[in-house]
Amino acid sequence: MNKKHFSSFSVTKVQCNLFGHKLKVSKNITNHVHEYQCCRCGMEMTDTADGLLARLTPKFKETNAYLAKIHQKRQQAFYAEAS
Repeated sequence: MNKKHFSSFSVTKVQCNLFGHKLKVSKNITNHVHEYQCCRCGMEMTDTADGLLARLTPKFKETNAYLAKIHQKRQQAFYAEAS
């Protein structure tokens, strides 16, 4: 994925502040938890336990990585059992 470097002041940040972010899913963690990235300013967000969006902090990244690992193991067990 291309990483964009943004200066401290940019028109895109002002545009996001006025009109809101244009979020796209950047990573699927589970069926219900996703990581998002704004197409304009590059801000990253994730789903919380409450179902709301929060800024993607290092703690949320760690939590999402752990959730993804658990989800992957459960999916493998489910498909192995179904076969």
